[in-house]
Amino acid sequence: MASEKVETVIAGSYVEMEREGEEMDSKTTKSKLSTFLWHGGSAYDAWFSCASNQVAQVLLTLPYSFSQLGLLSGILFQLFYGLMGSWTAYLISLLYVEHRTRKEREKVDFRNHVIQWFEVLDGLLGKHWRNVGLFFNCTFLLFGSVIQLIACASNIYYINDNLDKRTWTYIFGACCATTVFIPSFHNYRIWSFLGLIMTTYTAWYLTIASLIHGKVEGVKHSGPTTMVLYFTGATNILYTFGGHAVTVEIMHAMWKPQKFKLIYLMATLYVLTLTLPSASAVYWAFGDNLLTHSNALALLPRTGFRDTAVVLMLIHQFITFGFACTPLYFVWEKFIQMHETKSMLKRALARLPVVIPIWFLAIIFPFFGPINSTVGSLLVSFTVYIIPALAHMVTFASASARENAVERPPSLLGGWAGSYAINSFVVVWVLIVGFGFGGWASMLNFIRQVDTFGLFTKCYQCPPHKA
Repeated sequence: MASEKVETVIAGSYVEMEREGEEMDSKTTKSKLSTFLWHGGSAYDAWFSCASNQVAQVLLTLPYSFSQLGLLSGILFQLFYGLMGSWTAYLISLLYVEHRTRKEREKVDFRNHVIQWFEVLDGLLGKHWRNVGLFFNCTFLLFGSVIQLIACASNIYYINDNLDKRTWTYIFGACCATTVFIPSFHNYRIWSFLGLIMTTYTAWYLTIASLIHGKVEGVKHSGPTTMVLYFTGATNILYTFGGHAVTVEIMHAMWKPQKFKLIYLMATLYVLTLTLPSASAVYWAFGDNLLTHSNALALLPRTGFRDTAVVLMLIHQFITFGFACTPLYFVWEKFIQMHETKSMLKRALARLPVVIPIWFLAIIFPFFGPINSTVGSLLVSFTVYIIPALAHMVTFASASARENAVERPPSLLGGWAGSYAINSFVVVWVLIVGFGFGGWASMLNFIRQVDTFGLFTKCYQCPPHKA
């Protein structure tokens, strides 16, 4: 009876989204082609978006993390944080459904409004939760965009070193600014599909090229050697599977958001088929050499296959920059009251100021690799692990809230008691291991990069230029 009640409530929601999906049947051939390439809202689109967004430049830094952690710990942390990330993404989806259903019962129309995570927290828990969620989410997405920009410069350098990495950052900052013209996550359909093909190619290139290359002479696999390196590596993996800061925006772009529940888990399982073989193979071949080469491409010989991987990752980083930055565009639009403006040109111009601080921060902190761990420990730990777990517990703390919940936790995991136990574990583990030890280790490592290379360094980890 309970499941029938849930289905009834959900079936009556998201009316405007479903209508929009149905309207596509009556369109012309030209507009149908445009829709096919540009306007996505299916469960498949959401899966492509999650899988494509989850593993981008971090694919190139995971072998570096394995050199810090050792092979066994690297594999175990990927599996562990992959499952934990899928659980908290599931919690976010439940909270979104709860918030949206309550609002639609009040006749709120979302046709020209994109719901975001901080608004879910505001609607369910009040302004203090909204402010905390807004701070962590925006700061994480800001630095997530910075990391993509740094990665662009780091990668292009390996096929064209005539310019230093800082100059490449200037160039790609201008290129990535064009994402202001992409209206919403509906419009990433073809980009998400292509992005996943690109990361799949790069992952298997890293795997096969490393196996063909074989072990370098005198290779050592001594990790883990220090606590600092160990927890820095672990926190980079925490960051890897914490890419669901845009979960709410992806759900809102779906015609039927209630279908999202297991999509992130399915995306994570696919991503593991890319990250585990590639990181293991590169670490097997190059071992401790990775400790001073945070970008795995730096150690592989230049070939047409490697250059293809570099170009594909550059395009993918442009896509992922858009994924990370689009929610920031929405927040800024709402702040300046431009979010419901129908003119895309006006909205694009209004969005441009968001790109400027991202550009500036990428030039100040060009530390590809170490910055991932720092962002992971200080921001990802709260944004996508601790806050969703706490929010779920507090939202459904009362018996009446649990009784009237639109979605109930699966009985397979112990229902409400099981979900509270898992949430408590997530909060304690991430607070101590991710934020505590991870924050300590990643900050020490980050400060070491600043001391070694300095802020505004022109070419981070570049080999001496041949005359």
